[in-house]
Amino acid sequence: MEDSRAIPQAHALMILTGFLARPNSPGRLIAAYGRSGNLAAARVVFDALPQPTISSWNALIIAHLRNESPVDVLHLYRRMISEGCIRPDSSTFTIALKACTQLSDLDAGEQIRSHAYDLGFQNDVFVSSSLLNLYAKCGKLIEAVEVFERMPKRDLVSWTTMITAFSNSGKSIEAIDSYRKMRVEGVEGDEIVMVGLLQACAAMEDVRAGASIHGHMIRLDMRMDVVVETSLIDMYAKSGYLSLANVVFERMRNKNVVSWSSLISAYAQNGFANYALLMLLRMQDFGFLPDSVALVSALLACSQIGFLKLGKSLHGFVVRRKLKVGVILGTAVIDMYSKCGSLSSARAIFDKLSPRDLIAWNAMIACYGIHGNGKEALSLFLEMKETELKPDDATFASLMSAFSHSGLVNEGRRWFNCMKIDFGIEPGEKHYACMVDLLARAGHVEEAFNLIQTMKIKPGVAIWVALLSGCHIHKKLELGEYVAENILKLNPLDLGVYSLVSNMYASARNWNKVQEIRRMMKMMGMKKTPGYSLLELEGKFHAFLAEDNSHPEYLQIMAMLERLECEMRRIGYIPKTELVLHDLDDDVKERMLLCHSERLAIAFGLLKTGAGMRILVIKNLRVCEDCHDAIKLISRITNREIVVRDAKRFHHFNDGACSCGDYW
Repeated sequence: MEDSRAIPQAHALMILTGFLARPNSPGRLIAAYGRSGNLAAARVVFDALPQPTISSWNALIIAHLRNESPVDVLHLYRRMISEGCIRPDSSTFTIALKACTQLSDLDAGEQIRSHAYDLGFQNDVFVSSSLLNLYAKCGKLIEAVEVFERMPKRDLVSWTTMITAFSNSGKSIEAIDSYRKMRVEGVEGDEIVMVGLLQACAAMEDVRAGASIHGHMIRLDMRMDVVVETSLIDMYAKSGYLSLANVVFERMRNKNVVSWSSLISAYAQNGFANYALLMLLRMQDFGFLPDSVALVSALLACSQIGFLKLGKSLHGFVVRRKLKVGVILGTAVIDMYSKCGSLSSARAIFDKLSPRDLIAWNAMIACYGIHGNGKEALSLFLEMKETELKPDDATFASLMSAFSHSGLVNEGRRWFNCMKIDFGIEPGEKHYACMVDLLARAGHVEEAFNLIQTMKIKPGVAIWVALLSGCHIHKKLELGEYVAENILKLNPLDLGVYSLVSNMYASARNWNKVQEIRRMMKMMGMKKTPGYSLLELEGKFHAFLAEDNSHPEYLQIMAMLERLECEMRRIGYIPKTELVLHDLDDDVKERMLLCHSERLAIAFGLLKTGAGMRILVIKNLRVCEDCHDAIKLISRITNREIVVRDAKRFHHFNDGACSCGDYW
């Protein structure tokens, strides 16, 4: 900034000596006032001129742009044109286009471009660069490319603009190709170009290209500032190389909130919830308060592992700090409460959220769905219809999923048809998968198969798996074998499919086929995913594996389970040993059922919590039918609410009944 006290003195001296009357002096004085931030004085000088020159006009326009007044820049530009006494030059058009870029005002930019071209500036380097920047900022890639290709001289700034535009628009291949062309023309990239390239590599999840760029920067001894290093973290994380992302992070000399948030987000989005939450705590230990990005990621991590206590603390932090709860953060809070089993809290946050966009409505409908509240999901959908928002394909995916989890077959049929007829939305794979799952689980296996036959799109693995699950439940072995063959053709390395096929044969007691499938799995190095359950007590997680006797209180847990089983048998419980998919004696099978991970977790919860307290268990696989029956009886015997979140949905057990109505 200029010395604000010296400028008025110089101004007075210029008047006394007559220096102000010289042609370029007013422009220089206006520019000086502009640099000092005194726009009012700059306007006084300008308005006193009987016939402002182009240098004076440009100086005043630049002063307003420098002081972040792009609206005033355009106003001055239009005033200059309307007076018609002065012919704009390259600087005039360049600054006016920069103002349009700041405002993202494409219409005004097009008018200025047209005027500039009429006066012969279509090949001017500075005008072209500003126009290129405008098109890039407004996402007009085709127009940007046209300007770029026509430029007589392309410097580092114009190449950087083009590469960044491609990267920001998801045109990653074009961004990298542009960099190669830039090198051919002899222009060497800088750190800003590298950030654009790293973003492109992250979008493509191309770690080889990203690592190559990283190595190139090291060889050229480029400056690794916080922006570059954060882009490296993002690139490695999105490519699945979290260890490398962490190495870059730990070597950073100057970490900021963005870099911390980037790594927290990387861990959360890749399923490493515990690491994400540990990083959040470390971030605060280093004196950084989490921003909205870090909070959203931490809430996602809480959702993944059902960490309600910390989720509530994060929500409390948002409230205490009076942070603006926009749609993204608000939706994350809703999702956290829902995934942690507190549907009423999720709805309370939703009701307070304003404004509510389509994503928030879809999220709340999905929340009702995973809790098996299909009727409430439909009611909310009908409420949304009364607003100005129009449902999209994601809305119907959430709605159809809610019907699928609730067994609302007639509602599912109706709204599946209405989706296209009334809303013009063509069903996609997610919608078909939900509808097939709904029909097949309800026993309409043939109808589900016929629906697949009528699809306009080729059915993917998710659709066939939904049908295979129905075949397994309703013992449709012949159709199940046909479906399994289709799945294995599409994805021959899918462990889940092999397990499902194996289970289907085992339920039909076709042990020869079971052995055949298991031999195939062994030959391919496949291992079944072990079942585990998590229980949070006083902010600490306890993990249980099926038939795991390593817990320090294992004997007490088993004593509790054996006492419960005795009481369960007195009121009619009979273990479903046919669900143990091994050719073993019944007493061995009964012991295996008793030691399923969710039962171990529930027994431990009963030992460690007071009477009447709710128990929430997170399980990585679907709860089996025998455990489902057993937990219903346990809830009745202990007079407890027991909530189990399995891989598909929530089960709320109360007084001998489950919220799913025995449909899941």
